Order: sequence, then structure tokens, then C-alpha cells
Amino acid sequence: MKKIILTGGGTAGHVTPNLALLPTLQERGYEIHYIGTYNGIERKLIEGAGIPYDGISSGKLRRYFDLKNFTDPFRVLKGYGQALRLMKKYRPDVVFSKGGFVAVPVVLAAKHYKVPTIIHESDMTPGLANKICIPSAAKVCCNFPETLSYLPAEKAVLTGSPIRRELLEGDRLTGLQYTGLSAIKPVILVIGGSLGSVAVNKAVRSILPKLLDTYQVIHICGKGNLDESLIGREGYVQYEYVDAPLRHLFAAADLIVSRAGANSICEILALRKPHILIPLSAAASRGDQILNAHSFEKQGFSTVLEEENLTDETLLQAVEHTYQNRQKFIDAMNQSTLSDAVGTVINLIADYAEH
Repeated sequence: MKKIILTGGGTAGHVTPNLALLPTLQERGYEIHYIGTYNGIERKLIEGAGIPYDGISSGKLRRYFDLKNFTDPFRVLKGYGQALRLMKKYRPDVVFSKGGFVAVPVVLAAKHYKVPTIIHESDMTPGLANKICIPSAAKVCCNFPETLSYLPAEKAVLTGSPIRRELLEGDRLTGLQYTGLSAIKPVILVIGGSLGSVAVNKAVRSILPKLLDTYQVIHICGKGNLDESLIGREGYVQYEYVDAPLRHLFAAADLIVSRAGANSICEILALRKPHILIPLSAAASRGDQILNAHSFEKQGFSTVLEEENLTDETLLQAVEHTYQNRQKFIDAMNQSTLSDAVGTVINLIADYAEH
């Protein structure tokens, strides 16, 4: 039986592609172990999937001044020692890393034991954790054609992002029944990322009366972001977070408004749903969402509305433009060749696991 260690953590985006690989890995008979942070979001998700989980110490490597910069390197060193012991214990044939800072000691430990590692970089340009890991990797998978120029040519593979199988199996009627909405008006699904987005929430609610003249709105707003004054508003439903039923909400949606996290937009692409991307501003991030969004816009998949330009008027215009031209966007997405990322990544894993 071939053995694989999966790693990645810190955000949902660093674990959902790993979850997408699990069914096929299990069908192929792999013994699977997961290494993540002690109490990150990945622990609950992976243990919920029934996969053995080991938590290790993890520190963040920051480009800016923070007092934790003086203590976190020791956490990383501790995590490296723990990863070495786990690597020796499980003796994997291959490691697959989705990134995040917890992955750094795991990838370095795999290199120490000469275990081949395959890395997946979701964003347009590699983040700091993956930059550290790339020299130790056998292959580096990516989502965007533009990313290839940032990676070693002999390691880079354009795969797209592995999508959870169940997301593609949603049912529109089940989604409408879950939300209590009707099949008469088109449905807009608003997603602000795993933590929600104050800017997106505020903008959508600001134009809600006008939206509800034409559309119905499913709003996934993030923990603590429910607006009690809007509970019971006809044509509008809001949730802090949706897990298993999300596939049905995707199926019910005629238009999606989303942040531009790489995994989220790859899921939307796989679902062929017309969408508006509102990337996290450069002031609040390293700018990766802006690059992601404009790559999709360039390929004809998306309408992009940058947060700095987000007003009632521009959001309404984006909604009307995208919905009226929805078939054009669907046709462009149908031309995408990145439709079987799970199969491509699994084949890479098999190539290295069997040598």
C-alpha cells in the first residue's frame, strides 16, 4: 500500500484542495496521513473526513515588523523537529503540500528523508511559504497560465485547482427548498470568503432594495455578520457559514458575487457560473486576489470590480452587465481546459509514489 502525507493549513483555501483529493486517493488504496497546525481550521475539516491528523508547531514568517517575528522562528524549528519524527514514523512514498506556513517544516522534513514532494500554488505569484518550499519540491502545480513564469520550468505544471467532487453534484431545487426562495426570479449568491467580507456585505445590503426588484439574494456573510434587521426579508436569506448544503446553493445560483481567493474562483469556474469578483484590496493583502481576478477577466470568465471602485452604482452596473451577458461568460468558461485538476494531480502523485 502506498503512503501519502498531505499538508497545508491556516485558511480554508489551504485545505479544501486536499479534501478534493481524498476520495480518489482512498479509491486507489493510499494510506493517508495529514499534518497541520494544532488548532487550525484544517484540523476540524480533516478529522471530519476521517483522516488521521497530526498537529505540529507553526509560526508565521512575516515581511513586516512584529514582535512575534522574534519567537515564531523557534516555533518553526520545533515544527521541523516534529515533522522529522512524523516522517520517520509514517515513511510516506510522497508528500502533497497545499501551502501555508505549517507546510514549510513538513516539506523540509520530506527533503531530509528524500521523500518527493508535490506543491500546489493557488495564487498568481507564489506566497512566501511556497517560495521557501519550491527548491525542495519535485513538481509545483498552479492555477494560472501567468504563474508558470514565476516557477522553475522543469517543475511547473498547469493543473488548475482540485475541486471537491460533491460541489459538482448540487441540485437547484434542493437549494431553493433549503433557502425558501422561488424558481421565478433569478438568484444571486454572495460569498465573502471563509471569514466573510465587511466591504462586500455592506455594499450588497446597501443596494438590496434595488436588487430585490429583479433578483433574490443568498448571502453567506461570515461569522458574526448577520444583519438581524433583514431577517425575514422576502427574497433575501443570510447565513454565517454553509457547509454541506453549499453545493445546492451553487446549483441554485444564476449569478455569483465573490471575493477572488484562488480556490473559490476555481470552484466557480468548474461550476461554469457567471460571476463578479471583488478582490481583496492591495492595502489589505499582498495583492494576489487582484492578480487572480484580472487573470480570469483576461480569459473572459469574470467581471471584476475592485474594492476601491466599489459603490452602490458600480455594483448595480456590474450585476446588470454580468447577468445580461451571462451566456458569453459561460461560453468562455466552457473553453477552459482546466476541468480535471483532481485527475492531473493524482497522476502526478502516482508517478512519484511509484518510483
